[in-house]
Amino acid sequence: MSKRFTRVSRRAPTRRTLLKGIAATSLSALAMPFIGHLSPARAAWPDRPIRLLVPFGTGGPVDVIARLIAPPLAETLKASIFIENKVGAAGNIGVGQAARSDPDGYTVLVTSNTMVINPLLYANIPYDPVNDFLPLLEMAGSPTVFAVQPKLGVKNLTEFVALARQRGGSLNYASSGFATPAHLAAEFLKSRAGIQMTHVPFNGGGPAVQGLLSGSVDMVSTALPGAHPQIVGGNLIGIGVTGAKRWFDLPDIPTMVEAGYPGFVLDTYTMMLVPAKTPREIADKLSAATQEVLKQPDMRAKIRTVGFEVSVSDSDGLKKRIAQELPLWAEVVKQAGIKPQ
Repeated sequence: MSKRFTRVSRRAPTRRTLLKGIAATSLSALAMPFIGHLSPARAAWPDRPIRLLVPFGTGGPVDVIARLIAPPLAETLKASIFIENKVGAAGNIGVGQAARSDPDGYTVLVTSNTMVINPLLYANIPYDPVNDFLPLLEMAGSPTVFAVQPKLGVKNLTEFVALARQRGGSLNYASSGFATPAHLAAEFLKSRAGIQMTHVPFNGGGPAVQGLLSGSVDMVSTALPGAHPQIVGGNLIGIGVTGAKRWFDLPDIPTMVEAGYPGFVLDTYTMMLVPAKTPREIADKLSAATQEVLKQPDMRAKIRTVGFEVSVSDSDGLKKRIAQELPLWAEVVKQAGIKPQ
């Protein structure tokens, strides 16, 4: 039996083991120095197409970021880059596939912080977020937005909460999937506002927004990029954002703190990782090239217009952010009363 087959077939780590591992590893900043020259054996990288594996559907926030950076990244690396969407199980299927991919620099995982939230919500997941991956960098962040159709008859969060209470739990809401930051944000809203709503999970933010537009749900909770064009176009009404401040081109949508919910600041952010045994010099080259792309003014502008803010950080910065946010998400899960599946 090959070593690769043995690793794929290993027992999925338990939730407790993952949480301990994430906390221990995140708190120790591992240096990731840039190596200016590849070793002779790896100097040819990349000499074939690179796959950006996105564990969510097309049109969602992670997919949007991947498709924006792919062309300039391909130009910087002088390589072909293609995107593969592997959806399902709140990203677990795609992330698991990335974990089992060859660590050769030709499979790159582009995902959200769902990857580190999932251990709080699933008893078993098909990857170890600490040991199966080498984090490269954080790329961009976005608040969650709560939005409704104009025909619902509410104009702000206060009116929506009042309607939810009046309807006695008959309202429902869409999210980009179980265990996503958007799902947890809506559950946190339910807990903080004392209302009941039924969760309708979709495979990605794009499909969740389409669910609201089609009238199959009453509200959507999604990272801002998925709903941004529909809000700007007047097809949807944004009633609250979970960022620390109002979004620059949506000044009429209050933050959740402004709406009367102190401490309600929950962001979605995208990040790039590779399988853990990927050669460090390849990982460094990929990280440096991606940072170069993200720091270009035109790329920052493009990313901002789709509802994200560029927030470039290296491996150390990403690990520190994960360590800081784990207690917050654990508290959100606890208050929302979500039990691991």
